[in-house]
Amino acid sequence: MPSTPPTPPTPEADNPTEPVTGWGRTAPSVARVLRPRSYEEAAAAVRACGTRGGIARGLGRAYGDAAQNAGGSVLDMTALARIRSIDADAGLVVCDAGVSLHHLMEVLLPLGWFVPVTPGTRYVTVGGAIGADIHGKNHHVSGSFSRHVRAFDLLTADGTIRTVVPGTDLFDATTGGMGLTGVILSATVQLLPVETSLMSVDTERAADLDDLMARLTANDHGYRYSVAWIDLLARGAATGRAVLTRGDHAPYDALPRRARRDPLAFRPGGRLPAAPAFVPEGLLSRATVGLFNELWYRKAPRHRTGELQRLSAFFHPLDGVPHWNRVYGRGGFVQYQFVVGYGHEDTLRRIVARIARRGCPSFLAVLKRFGEGDPGWLSFPMPGWTLALDIPAGLTGLGAFLDELDEEVAGAGGRVYLAKDSRLRPDALRAMYPRLPEFLALRTELDPRSVFTSDLARRLGL
Repeated sequence: MPSTPPTPPTPEADNPTEPVTGWGRTAPSVARVLRPRSYEEAAAAVRACGTRGGIARGLGRAYGDAAQNAGGSVLDMTALARIRSIDADAGLVVCDAGVSLHHLMEVLLPLGWFVPVTPGTRYVTVGGAIGADIHGKNHHVSGSFSRHVRAFDLLTADGTIRTVVPGTDLFDATTGGMGLTGVILSATVQLLPVETSLMSVDTERAADLDDLMARLTANDHGYRYSVAWIDLLARGAATGRAVLTRGDHAPYDALPRRARRDPLAFRPGGRLPAAPAFVPEGLLSRATVGLFNELWYRKAPRHRTGELQRLSAFFHPLDGVPHWNRVYGRGGFVQYQFVVGYGHEDTLRRIVARIARRGCPSFLAVLKRFGEGDPGWLSFPMPGWTLALDIPAGLTGLGAFLDELDEEVAGAGGRVYLAKDSRLRPDALRAMYPRLPEFLALRTELDPRSVFTSDLARRLGL
């Protein structure tokens, strides 16, 4: 007897509107939030999106408006969170798009496997990792997340579920395509073998930006993971001073005896109290952040090697503070991340000096080196230097200042990261992403009615 097709969710009655915002909390908008629990319900949710379309959303860690859709629908994919199969010999996992990297670590570390790429939080979904083509501290060695994806199933605007593999236009449009080619339902991911769940970490201080870049250039090839915290309030001879942290997964024989009893245990560590719901405006001023930066730089060792750290301490320290994004106050914050290619170090120097002169109170600022670019048409990484910083959104004149930085970045052939963006102009986007016309042409062919759309897509003309 044929099965009865699923009934599409009733937009108004069953799915009242809710405010939705990105992690930066800068521009909330109201949408119907649909929560499919199966692939069939996901297809029904797409059919129920209405004239304002829909966009898939994971755990809400995109900083800007990529997973918002004012007046339309948002498909919360977090209920689709099954690990479907694990090949513990080959290191392959097949999982739903709503599975978080945190859950993958819980399940896979005891088997001797780790996720191939992780950003600064483990609370992102596999679907979000593909849609944003996330990168981590190992891009100079391992590339971005899509390089380790062997296939994914994509629900497209016509209701078809397509299995997409590397080397195809649809794969390259979807990886980094910010959810605008369809809804990722599941993925097959190649994992990284590890002997333990600890990291062996080397730490050193760099006196200024040139010192930092020289150290990174000379020695990064010897480390799987590398990142530098940079003091963007330091000026004069100390401009760009930094703490450089590099490491790799610790081998079994590096562990002390007590840790060898359970070398692959996932120990995320305790969580601190959540940031309060109300934080006074102006708490993160130049003075307070300047004091924090001074203390952070001074307490770092001048040179230390082989320190054993938990995965969470090395990769995800902020995950230990629930709702840490609240510390910026009700106005939220902007994360600005750009990349400029090798050979454009003077552009990086100018931007760091401008940020220091401007006095942007950023205590979360990191500099990394990217390796070979990835094939995604809107994928962010390219060979070069990437700087990311958080700035309170209420800073006077911030919009105009960042527009000026955009011009510097674009003039050097660089780009801004769309998963972090909340304010880029369409003309700047076109200058930064040379394969944008191909993306738009495929998107028009695949989704002529713009079933999949978002606040970011409307703002940038995608």
